[in-house]
Amino acid sequence: MKIVIARDKMELGTRAAEDGAERIRNALAARGKANVIVATGASQFEMLAALVQAPQIAWNRVTFFHLDEYVGMSIEHPASFRRYLWERFVSRLPLPPRVFHFLDAETDPQAECRRLSRLIAEHPIDVAFVGIGENGHLAFNDPPADFQTEAPYIVVNLDEACRRQQLGEGWFPTLADVPTQAISMSIRQIMKASAIVCTVPDARKAVAVRAAVEGPVTPDVPASILQRHAATTLYLDPASAQMLGGRQPP
Repeated sequence: MKIVIARDKMELGTRAAEDGAERIRNALAARGKANVIVATGASQFEMLAALVQAPQIAWNRVTFFHLDEYVGMSIEHPASFRRYLWERFVSRLPLPPRVFHFLDAETDPQAECRRLSRLIAEHPIDVAFVGIGENGHLAFNDPPADFQTEAPYIVVNLDEACRRQQLGEGWFPTLADVPTQAISMSIRQIMKASAIVCTVPDARKAVAVRAAVEGPVTPDVPASILQRHAATTLYLDPASAQMLGGRQPP
């Protein structure tokens, strides 16, 4: 795992986007197409804003998958990740993507897992853009995460810490409104990506970052599995990096 500490959130997003964009260009040059995973959430705002402006990318030759979606969530809901990705990414690309495989967990999540699992098996991933949750989750794989399942997409239960993060970020009016289940890309599927660009700003992520980087690899800190991926780059800002090296928070 490589760690990059940017000066602020804006630089963090720019550098992460530049890294991922170069990997997309390399895949396009080598194979004429690219397969990419994109994440959602407040941690991805700056990165996605920079990625849509990346030059010299034939987006019409890029196939996209995304990480997770709430079970039962309408695309009209402000917290919908399908809505997020359309508004913040897909609609802003200078060319429409070859395909964007949106996750629809609204009606039959198990069938949707099977559908997306078949599709992603046919598309080896060149780069996965991900983040880390306050509880150390990777996608919606909350602790203790399933490190063993080979299924690319699974239905998971969301723990209270994860649900409180969604509330704290302003996506829902009350904790009771936050769904208790989601479809998530599995840990093993994320780890199959040729490269992982992990973007993690903000002080509220500092404890999780330290555990993921400096602690043991354990399902109790799902993002710690990234230590075992040789082509992972973790992009931090000073706030999220403040506890690395054994430092205590101010």
